[in-house]
Amino acid sequence: MRDDFAEIYEEHVFTVYGFIAYRIGSVADAEDLTQQTFEQALRAWSRFDPDRASAGTWLISIARNLLIDRFRREGRRRFEAIADEFSESELPRVELEPNLGIDSDLAAALAQLSDQSREVIALRFGAELRPPEIAEAMGLSVENAHQILSRSLRKLRSQLEQADLRGEAD
Repeated sequence: MRDDFAEIYEEHVFTVYGFIAYRIGSVADAEDLTQQTFEQALRAWSRFDPDRASAGTWLISIARNLLIDRFRREGRRRFEAIADEFSESELPRVELEPNLGIDSDLAAALAQLSDQSREVIALRFGAELRPPEIAEAMGLSVENAHQILSRSLRKLRSQLEQADLRGEAD
């Protein structure tokens, strides 16, 4: 049983890490959350049912839940700490660490997307999942996953082109 889990770990660790890193923007935090994902998965391994979902989808679901919990905790703390001091337009944006390899213009464009769009992008390019796998992980229809991905990529392209034009004007 542990050997099976070791194989699942080897096969999916970089997919899970890529998804988390794409969403959280910090190498150290992505490593911690990846470790927590696999710790939870190992504890629940006896309940894993491959007829309900693939191992990759199951692991991404665990990672998504950990991310949601973390965003809720951090968001509440950040909001409580600064709510009385600043207007919404003055709130700080989370900056991605430069060693993640995400261009600052891309990070800014990603920040303009909805949470759902960012998650679809993270699953596609961070976890390298295909739209049917994204649909399964997020509980969407395959068509909806395709549509969200396509719309998000068009919006990113437009924002990056605008950033390039602004850069040329400077």
